Amino acid sequence: MAVCARLCGVGQARGCRRRQQRRGPAGAAAADSEPDSDPEEERIEAGAPAARCSLLELPPELLVEIFASLPGTDLPSLAQVCTKFRRILHTDTIWRRRCREEYGVCENLRKLEITGVSCRDVYAKLLHRYRHILGLWQPDIGPYGGLLNVVVDGLFIIGWMYLPPHDPHVDDPMRFRPLFRIHLTERSAATVECMYGHRGPHHGHVQIVKRDEFSTKCSQTDHHRMSGGRQEEFRTWLREEWGRTLEDIFHEHMQELILMKFIYTSQYDNCLTYRRIYLPPRRPDDLIAPGLFKGTYGSHGLEIVMLSFHGPRARGTKVTGDPNIPAGQQTVEADLTRRIWLPEAESLRDFGELSRLVLEAREQLHQEPPQEEPAPGPAQPPLEPPAPGDGGEPQEGGGVPAASQPPPESAQPFVLPAGVSSRNEDYPRTCRMCFYGTGLIAGHGFTSPERTPGVFILFDDDRFGFIWLELKSFSLYSRVKAAFQNADAPSPEAFDEMLKSLQALTS
Repeated sequence: MAVCARLCGVGQARGCRRRQQRRGPAGAAAADSEPDSDPEEERIEAGAPAARCSLLELPPELLVEIFASLPGTDLPSLAQVCTKFRRILHTDTIWRRRCREEYGVCENLRKLEITGVSCRDVYAKLLHRYRHILGLWQPDIGPYGGLLNVVVDGLFIIGWMYLPPHDPHVDDPMRFRPLFRIHLTERSAATVECMYGHRGPHHGHVQIVKRDEFSTKCSQTDHHRMSGGRQEEFRTWLREEWGRTLEDIFHEHMQELILMKFIYTSQYDNCLTYRRIYLPPRRPDDLIAPGLFKGTYGSHGLEIVMLSFHGPRARGTKVTGDPNIPAGQQTVEADLTRRIWLPEAESLRDFGELSRLVLEAREQLHQEPPQEEPAPGPAQPPLEPPAPGDGGEPQEGGGVPAASQPPPESAQPFVLPAGVSSRNEDYPRTCRMCFYGTGLIAGHGFTSPERTPGVFILFDDDRFGFIWLELKSFSLYSRVKAAFQNADAPSPEAFDEMLKSLQALTS
């Protein structure tokens, strides 16, 4: 088109010159005296075909700008069009922009010229090749699970293992350590290095099994060993993982720690498989933003739980687990239609009063006809408190007289009942809402699992808790505030399928 040709800098369209030749000198002079008109409009009115502007006629610098704006996955096909395109696609400016926009590489990629590695190599042999392992993963480590975050970090792809803070400090930030890294060598070949152990990076291997599963293997497991043998390894692990010495916890957790340490170490000495996990999608009516939380689990220390909302229910799924309740299991569930109205703080100190409210809610739930699992969608609104003048009778979920109940949006005092154990005494003293819920308990080895009643307590946007009625214990959960990339579920259905597959692996 003539207009396109002028904008692209190719010059006046050939159709315009041919029209001037037909007019002759007199016609051309007359045309010069006429007001300017759009040649494209004239051709459309005359029914003549529009002249086409070929990309081949554009200057190379303009083609570089156009190609740099295309997805990197489309550029190989573009290189097959002609020799000119293939030659232009060797321009590093194109691939530098693709590395930055698609993978967030903010390093000064010009430094690569010193090592002889091009941005095109970084994109094709590193970023694009290993794109399927970016995101969140759960390692298959027996009942313990874990949380691995694979990210682009500078000119590396690094797998960071995220670990909860030391027990019982749930509000402390997560700890993390590198397990492997992938980068390009001077020969422009991708190299995988295992980072586990105390002797520095060493040779490893990454194999992409399928889109949502990959495995790692260390080729030099002797680098995992310490000169002092297993005893030194065990003491070092206790200091790093628990922040305590062997003598401090000898009588408290010895048998469990020995089992955990050597299962954990032996897995890293061999091939380890990872399965993709997604962050839960958020819906407009969710009580708080779903996500990952750190929680206390008695003598098992802190574990990572994924809070998600499913219609009128909130569910906590274990990302890390223990010998009793393995990773992947649904540890707590709250019925958001069964709000529990707590009594005043002094009355709440009586465990019997709290137990009565919870058991009443369970009895009412059992008396109702069973309902089908609701389809994914907004949560149903919680029950409102009884209105003044109704005689103060408890409504569904139990409660106390209306005169002593706070408005639904206001914070109410909270205190743990006498006799309820908690590893963290620094829990919030006010809460926003409470709901009837159930918690999963089981014997060692996930034997005789059963769901028992309890109270799901929403403190604020970043903390919730659960009182296990049968165990008379309290778990406090605090949000993991790390920013995770490439972790969003492609759809709510994909997230639900992921939860089912995690639970099926440990059932």
